Amino acid sequence: MGKGDRKTAKGKRYNASYGNARRHVATRAAVGAAAPVAKKTVAKPAVKKAVAKKTVTKA
Repeated sequence: MGKGDRKTAKGKRYNASYGNARRHVATRAAVGAAAPVAKKTVAKPAVKKAVAKKTVTKA
């Protein structure tokens, strides 16, 4: 039960991983506070641009 044990918080810190024994900081903050509400955006239809036609002149 020490640095090599991946089931303990000390082992998680040693292996630089997160799990049940060592929760990630971001998940702990998200649980305590309300999640930010996303703003609603209105989807605008895509505007098609006219492409200028190229003419080829024969010499």
